[in-house]
Amino acid sequence: MNAAFIGQDAAWQEWLSAIASERMHHAWLLSGAKGLGKRAFARAAAAQLVRIPGQSVPEVDGHPDVLILEHLPANDDEAKKKAEGKPYQTKRNITVDQVRAMIRRLVTKPTLGEKRAIIIDPADDMEKGAVNALLKALEEPPFGTYFLLLTHQPGRLLPTVRSRCRVLRFAALGAEELDTMIQRGAPQTDAAARAAAIAASHGSPGVALDFVEHDLGGIHRLMLRILHEGDAQFHLRGLLADEMGARPARDRQIATLELARSVLVHQLRDASRTRQMKIIEAHGILTKLSTQASTYNFDAGLLIMEIGGLLASAAMPREAAR
Repeated sequence: MNAAFIGQDAAWQEWLSAIASERMHHAWLLSGAKGLGKRAFARAAAAQLVRIPGQSVPEVDGHPDVLILEHLPANDDEAKKKAEGKPYQTKRNITVDQVRAMIRRLVTKPTLGEKRAIIIDPADDMEKGAVNALLKALEEPPFGTYFLLLTHQPGRLLPTVRSRCRVLRFAALGAEELDTMIQRGAPQTDAAARAAAIAASHGSPGVALDFVEHDLGGIHRLMLRILHEGDAQFHLRGLLADEMGARPARDRQIATLELARSVLVHQLRDASRTRQMKIIEAHGILTKLSTQASTYNFDAGLLIMEIGGLLASAAMPREAAR
């Protein structure tokens, strides 16, 4: 089992069984929260799919029968950074031109074997035109072509897309699995920091690893205080901004957004109906900010105050907090 998607044995066995069957479904929806290993899983799954019997499992990067649609660099300058192996900004969406270029490839047969894999990562971020173009391919898939659509929020996909896909659900990880993954990804992390990351992540290894990498313990404690106490005087939001820092890296901002989303989701279960609606509304705005953060240059101070404000809007009623 690949360590990059530890804890997803059931999904992996389902995929291997499907490949071995005579009537494999042509479109798959890899569904689950961010950080559960869907990206690594999709690439490993594609490699198994296009593997020629009797040969070793191939690398997917550059493989002619594995097409990966993901966010492109935002512009030519960012493309140069990517080519040089530097961090780069991406476009907000997977474009209709990317999907159309992929569809044009489908008129030919697979190059090396009998199967071809199309990975869309994530399908949530396709433009409307891209979704419509993809639908045609999903309705009449060429023989030997299989689609792997990654989704963090399946509700954002059209029902007509979801209905054509078989769903592979990615489960949240247990504490022991998370601890193993943190030790592998961040071996310098001590036991106390790992325990705090596990508690904050609620089963998401991506959130847990970001937690230790960006030292989000102080931010997490303040988030919980805001949700429990509210922040009528803006005092806790000020402390949150101080904890965030004046010039945080973009990755730290994105990790903070994901942590805030995780914290809110965990509040849903025990909340009243009225508070649940406030949590859902705040979570929706955070999700939108999260999708924009990789492209837009947010003012860090305004962003953390916005996060704090959204958490405050979903805080416990004063009577319950007492």
